[in-house]
Amino acid sequence: MGLLEVQSLTKYFKGLRAVHNLSFALEEKEIFGLIGPNGSGKTTVFNMISGLYIPSGGSVSFRGENITGLEPNRICYLGIGRTFQVTKPFLKLTVLENVMIGALNRTNSVREAQGRAREILAQMDLGDKADARGKDLTVPERKRLELARALATEPRLLLLDEVMAGLNPAELNEMIGVLKGIQEKGVTLFIVEHIMHAIMTISQRVLVLHHGEMIAIGTPQEVVGNAKVVEAYLGEEYSFA
Repeated sequence: MGLLEVQSLTKYFKGLRAVHNLSFALEEKEIFGLIGPNGSGKTTVFNMISGLYIPSGGSVSFRGENITGLEPNRICYLGIGRTFQVTKPFLKLTVLENVMIGALNRTNSVREAQGRAREILAQMDLGDKADARGKDLTVPERKRLELARALATEPRLLLLDEVMAGLNPAELNEMIGVLKGIQEKGVTLFIVEHIMHAIMTISQRVLVLHHGEMIAIGTPQEVVGNAKVVEAYLGEEYSFA
């Protein structure tokens, strides 16, 4: 039994098919990539897993429990955290307060939440920004804050929606190191990303979506060697090294 099991997952929006009959499973402590062209349904998949969207069909199971259609706060409490493609800090709150909100998923103690938040900020190299307002952070800092807030919920599975987008090469390498460190601590990572070097470097397996359907799944090497993937997304010039 996988940590996360998706069976025949389907989503329609007023007759428009966004995701169709999608099935896959994630194993404990795995780094699993999800790629595909814009509009292929990647974020829709995340939204159904995390409870923002109710599927039109199919099911999602986490640790053997059917979580299909549960409220997002319940799914978060069960152990699925997430970030968003467009970062969503509480702009008027401090960085520390932003992360405390995540930590309060696990405790009613403000003091305990504050201590946990400070630990995570140090891990994310944001300790010196604890008193800064969310609105005053740079894009890379907002990415780290988004990740820190999700980590504060103490997830078993972390859904990361383009957490590396907009980073320069040095920042990208730092983020890859951060994500590997999180996985080494026992958190399973499910990553949507368009930066091919990053996703192919960090992932153990990759799933490719096209028009809401899976066209390939396998190791990075297997995926980039798949003719359907090259035609639909990667292009002939792409090679994995």
